[in-house]
Parts: sequence; C-alpha cells; structure tokens
Amino acid sequence: MEDCIFCKIANGEIPSKLVYEDEAVAAFYDLTPQAPIHVLIVPKRHYADILEAEESGAPLNQMARAAKTIARQLGLEENGFRLVINTGADGGQTVPHLHMHMMGGRAFGWPAG
Repeated sequence: MEDCIFCKIANGEIPSKLVYEDEAVAAFYDLTPQAPIHVLIVPKRHYADILEAEESGAPLNQMARAAKTIARQLGLEENGFRLVINTGADGGQTVPHLHMHMMGGRAFGWPAG
C-alpha cells in the first residue's frame, strides 16, 4: 500500500531502529513504548489486519518465528514477554497494517496492566 507508514518502514523507505529483518518480516522499536522493551513485528507484505491475512496463516507463522528470534536476541526468554495483535478501532489498532506488539522487561498483570 502506497501511503502505509509500516510498509514504508518495513521496506526501508523510512528510517527506524530495526531489531530484526528477513525476507518476509521487519521488526522495529515502537515510538511510544508501553513497556521497557516494545517491538513491533510487521509483515513486509501489506495486510490491513489479521482478518485480511492469508488463510494459510503464513504471515502469522512468519511473525511468530521472528518473535522467537527477537525474544532470544533481547534476552526475554527467562522472564517472558507479551505478544498482542490489535484488530480494528475497538481492538485498539491505530495503524491499518497487520502488526504484532512484543512487550517485555516488566511483569504484566491480567487483564492488561
């Protein structure tokens, strides 16, 4: 998508602090972190949200594989982390590009907090 900020970041058109990149996924630090470690994991191909993602689950599998690598890289394996995918306005999605929030570095309660 031409005007999508996450497409531009994932494809290197807008600079960001990349944490991870492969042929299908890019991951970078969130500009408004909600935890000491807050990384956004996005597919390079544009999907508006999880409802638009391929039936095969490929984008989600690629994002999950990246999350595993990033967790190791950032030292989140021992104490854990949270993965969140927001969908739509009521779900809190503010950028219409499928993305996963990886948050760690502190304890999270349930419900979110």
